[in-house]
Amino acid sequence: MSRPGGVADEVRQPRGRVLAIVGPTATGKSDLAVEVAERICGEVVNADSMQLYRGMDIGTAKLSAEQQRGVPHHLLDILDITETATVAAYQRVARACLNDILDRGGTAIMVGGSGLYLRAALDDLDFPSTDPNVRAELEAELAAHGSIPLHARLASVDPAAGAVIHRHNGRKIVRALEVIALTGQPFRASMPEPRDRYRAAWIGLDDDPDSLDKRVAARVDRMWAAGLVQEVEGLVDVGLRNGVTASRALGYAQVLRHLDGELSSDQARLITQQATRRFVRRQRSWFRRESRIHWLDAGDASLLARTVDALNAPTINS
Repeated sequence: MSRPGGVADEVRQPRGRVLAIVGPTATGKSDLAVEVAERICGEVVNADSMQLYRGMDIGTAKLSAEQQRGVPHHLLDILDITETATVAAYQRVARACLNDILDRGGTAIMVGGSGLYLRAALDDLDFPSTDPNVRAELEAELAAHGSIPLHARLASVDPAAGAVIHRHNGRKIVRALEVIALTGQPFRASMPEPRDRYRAAWIGLDDDPDSLDKRVAARVDRMWAAGLVQEVEGLVDVGLRNGVTASRALGYAQVLRHLDGELSSDQARLITQQATRRFVRRQRSWFRRESRIHWLDAGDASLLARTVDALNAPTINS
């Protein structure tokens, strides 16, 4: 029996191919995806949760039209900043996009650092539904009291989830508590072992921690120089503060604090660098648990050739 989207229970084997380029922030995933796509006439599918938002360009390092170099890019700029991004909704649109590319015999290149979004698209995962009333209650608690009391509650009812979800990650804490309330089961029980929905080659880009820290610092400096503060000012006018997901994005949350007078621009920039470094550590930990990834050095001069070789390996086409 086919699942929603017309994909059978077994691993999907259409005419096309899938390449996932993953890894922590600031390793050059987007640029590599464009280079690979140019080499093999591929199409890029965004798997960065914040690049889904229209207008959030500088702070998400979204490639400009010029930087995309004519390569088709999908699932960029599909949400207003007042909308809430969810993994379940992304799963639906990503699978539809992948199926379209693959059924045309093309190569889909998924790229991003949002590990759960990648798994949602490429694995056989079913996500518990959401309940607006439960979610609204938890969101109200988060707004009134912050994430720490909610994290304490999560740790008491689901110690395993409490141990892996950061105490300041309010959005994920709320989702975990919502799932527990709706299913009566631990949050982590909703994340089974990977089961491929598509035949895909997984390439991971990484660097040593010191080099990553330097990459992050340079990236954030470039964002400030490119006008991130001005971008956020413009987004405030169209509802950024009302966006539950968008307003908490790295860089954007810190600039909002600057605009509120809590931080100077330099303080907001430095705090963004610190928060991004912590985020990179969490990304590395997440992706290192994924056994399907073939890791490459982000600074490798032969990165393009090695990535194309991995895509063309016999296991992808068998």
